[in-house]
Amino acid sequence: MNWDQVEGKWKQYSGKMKEKWGKLTDDDWTEIAGKRDQLVGRIQERYGIAKDQAEAQINDFTRSLDNANYNTADVKTRSTSGSGRS
Repeated sequence: MNWDQVEGKWKQYSGKMKEKWGKLTDDDWTEIAGKRDQLVGRIQERYGIAKDQAEAQINDFTRSLDNANYNTADVKTRSTSGSGRS
């Protein structure tokens, strides 16, 4: 998933992000408002890590969203493709 997709569904994904990066404050989230560079900077500040580490965490997070969306779509496809009875 690219960041434009995350930004477009910011409200949907922000709860999951708050769980992942619990040290960020509500004020931080208001300032970030979907901007990836702001998120990178806030993660660096709050967790005391390098920029590349913060970016790697964000990349891992967006990949996990891809996997979750794929798995959800797969389950929906299987559940609507028939009764599953032999």
